[in-house]
Amino acid sequence: MENFIIIALLVLIIGGIMLYIYKAKKSGKKCIGCPDCKNGCSGCGGKCGNHGKK
Repeated sequence: MENFIIIALLVLIIGGIMLYIYKAKKSGKKCIGCPDCKNGCSGCGGKCGNHGKK
C-alpha cells in the first residue's frame, strides 16, 4: 500500500511539472526558470545564459 501512495505522489508531482512547462511554453515564455523573464526574456538582462543565442 505504501508503494502505491509513493507512486501516486510521484505521478502527481511529475504531471504538475509537465503541465507547468506546457503552459509556460504555450504562453510564449523562453526561459521558464527565470523569474525576471516575464516579458519575452528581455527583463532579466541575459542572466539566464540563453539570450541572444540562436
